[in-house]
Amino acid sequence: MSHREWWRDAVVYQIYPRSFADADGDGQGDLAGIRARLPYLVELGVDAVWLTPFYPSPMADGGYDVADFCDVDPRFGTLADFDALVADAAGHGIRVIVDIVPNHCSAEHPWFKQALAAEPGSPARERFIFRDEPNNWQSMFGGPAWTQVEDGQWYLHLFDSSQPDWNWRHPDVPALFEDVLRFWLDRGVAGFRVDVAGAMFKDAALPDLPPGTPPDAEPSPYSHQPETLAEHRRWRKILDSYGDRVAILEQWSDNPETMAPYLGDGQLQQVFNFTLMSTPWSAADWRAAIESSVAITAGRPVTAPWVLENHDAPRLATRLGVDQSIIRNPTEEALRGEIDIDRERGLRRARAAALIQLALPGSAYVYQGQELGLHEVLDIPADRREDPIFTRTAGAIFGRDGCRVPLPWSGDAPPYGFADHPVRTWLPQPGDWAGQTVAAQSADPGSMLNLYRTAVRLRREHLGSAPDPAFFDAGPGTLAFTRGPGFALVANLGEEPVALPAHTGTLLASGPLEGDLLPADTAVWVSR
Repeated sequence: MSHREWWRDAVVYQIYPRSFADADGDGQGDLAGIRARLPYLVELGVDAVWLTPFYPSPMADGGYDVADFCDVDPRFGTLADFDALVADAAGHGIRVIVDIVPNHCSAEHPWFKQALAAEPGSPARERFIFRDEPNNWQSMFGGPAWTQVEDGQWYLHLFDSSQPDWNWRHPDVPALFEDVLRFWLDRGVAGFRVDVAGAMFKDAALPDLPPGTPPDAEPSPYSHQPETLAEHRRWRKILDSYGDRVAILEQWSDNPETMAPYLGDGQLQQVFNFTLMSTPWSAADWRAAIESSVAITAGRPVTAPWVLENHDAPRLATRLGVDQSIIRNPTEEALRGEIDIDRERGLRRARAAALIQLALPGSAYVYQGQELGLHEVLDIPADRREDPIFTRTAGAIFGRDGCRVPLPWSGDAPPYGFADHPVRTWLPQPGDWAGQTVAAQSADPGSMLNLYRTAVRLRREHLGSAPDPAFFDAGPGTLAFTRGPGFALVANLGEEPVALPAHTGTLLASGPLEGDLLPADTAVWVSR
């Protein structure tokens, strides 16, 4: 594999900087904290890190409300801190991917302030989507997608009212983002994760939606316009001019017809595959999801990295800890806090899911804390919650704070080594995380953390150039496939133990085996 294609089978670790590690003791993570914890990422074995936004921001939406796309928010450090992080990471063989947010900016961005101060119809306003009358579009965060300003006009925001959408049909906007791309590429980043990648251009007519249409319905007049694909091709040329750089699109869709245009020649190199995040815990469902995902990218130049967790969804161990005969897709229930969880079952399944993800072909993304088996924190007090979803739904939906709680590194009580002295973390940590800290799990050979460390190492040793999965029948309730003649994964997603198929050795198991039986909610890598 050429050096230019490092991203095809990389393990990438997603960092939410505000919650990773706090070097200055203010209760919020920062770039210096990430830099200090690079040895941890080296031991985990990852190839790259993806940093969610660290740009100047009022933090109305966790940094995705960007006020300046070419600087560092003082709470996270400085551009010099960023440069030092990239240099140190490179010294450890780790690349740095950064988030880019092209759909919207912060209401504090200088251009939006100029737009508010300007007259209707002015060039400053045309950089955004202002109209005399709103249509009936709804925000992804709840409530209308339009807010009225003092002179009576309305501006579009697919998310929070503090996040006005750009008008990509105005030439200043694509020019701005080409400059942004080059600014960070010149600083040595390996590439970009592109937020809300399909919604850059809207249907110019801004048509009303049929009554009752949910905000995330497809097809939609505010996403998947042909002009977006053309802009991505222009971005690809910029990336290619810098060598082995990559872009990964956030495109929440498992519809093959929607995905296909983003997978063509000249498009950006990767599109996240979120299918497994919403797939019920059953062997038939997981096999169907994997087979369809492999098929849609087969023979195409664009790949689809596998994802089990990220900063926008409830934790895996929580989603898998429910009774799925009652709740098939627990994400919404978890976001509302209306969920009964068997924590041990969720952790067993999360361990098995890790071996499935890391045995699949292509790139895998791991969200911070996933490797620790952390559960969603559901009991954050209302006055400590920060997600605008919580506010815009009047508390009906808890939102995403529960997966963004600062990581536990060591010790028996908060802040668990997140900072080097007692501090009030920006989101409260649970009081029962002592056994889930990095230090505690590092000392436990059977921990989730050590499972991930071993799996990433074995993946590199056994699966680097292995062929796509070939599924076989290993018994009721099992998901089983080979990756070439010497490797097989067998996962028992059923309720009863099953006999392991013939094999010559066990490489790694997600939990204890029972002789030649594979217990329920357990996965194993075997040699054949």
